[in-house]
Amino acid sequence: MTDASLPKPRSELGEILYHLVRDPLGLAGLIIVLAILASAVLAPWIAPYDPVALNVPDRLQGPSAAHLMGTDQLGRDTFSRVIWGGRVALQVALPTIGGAIFFGLLLGMIAGYGPRWLDNLIVLLFDTIRSFPTVMFALAVVALVGPSLNTVILVIMVTSIPTYGRVVRTLTQSLREAEFITAERALGASTARIMGVHLLPNVLGPLAVLAAMDIPTVVGLEAGLSFLGMGVKPPTPSWGSLLNDGYNLIRNTPWLIIAGGIPLILTTVGFTFLGEALRDVVDPKLRGKGGK
Repeated sequence: MTDASLPKPRSELGEILYHLVRDPLGLAGLIIVLAILASAVLAPWIAPYDPVALNVPDRLQGPSAAHLMGTDQLGRDTFSRVIWGGRVALQVALPTIGGAIFFGLLLGMIAGYGPRWLDNLIVLLFDTIRSFPTVMFALAVVALVGPSLNTVILVIMVTSIPTYGRVVRTLTQSLREAEFITAERALGASTARIMGVHLLPNVLGPLAVLAAMDIPTVVGLEAGLSFLGMGVKPPTPSWGSLLNDGYNLIRNTPWLIIAGGIPLILTTVGFTFLGEALRDVVDPKLRGKGGK
């Protein structure tokens, strides 16, 4: 058999997608996540109504052809608010997780590869941040500076950094004495090269799995703060504010609380399935079992 007839090796991304689509849960999670992302990005074209436009004569209507999920107490279309609420959720989740990964990766690699005193100092910083309950810390900060989208992003990002930092620190410490790292040091490679070229690729996989698992947590925390009236400001649509409206009006109509709960459930299920499948792909032992 000639080299030309051999199948071309898949890229790393292609390999990941190949294993995801072969896993039923991974495929289901990927479809749900892509649907959530697409609905958030295409919200201006998908939502049939302005999510903040008032129409008091049509208040508290049930599902119909005109309003798929009914209307709220001000006559606003619930389906449109759900779609736009997904955009708000992702506007919180993606910058939060991205920032937490960046700073957690930076601090974790410095702690894992740096001198012992610096490791102790960074671990002390992580422990100090994590000593505060996340929800109570978020409520205290929001109460001091006022509710806003940027405040929610900053609070959740800061409280998430230690989680990623500790994972990276542990992985870096386990790799720093590996033979290929020792060989690089013997060849005179700089610390920056070792960390950027050899350590970084080996810690990104577990971080991707952790990020997929953490996105529902971040979305739920944003919804919880909005439910308490300390998240995004009205009339900005949020899944948490939908739940709050539904809770207050549950005797009048159940549709608001159902509409606010369904996207949170789908987000949790989708990203959890995707994270589990990614974990199987990233772990070589589990990948080998799945490929048999």
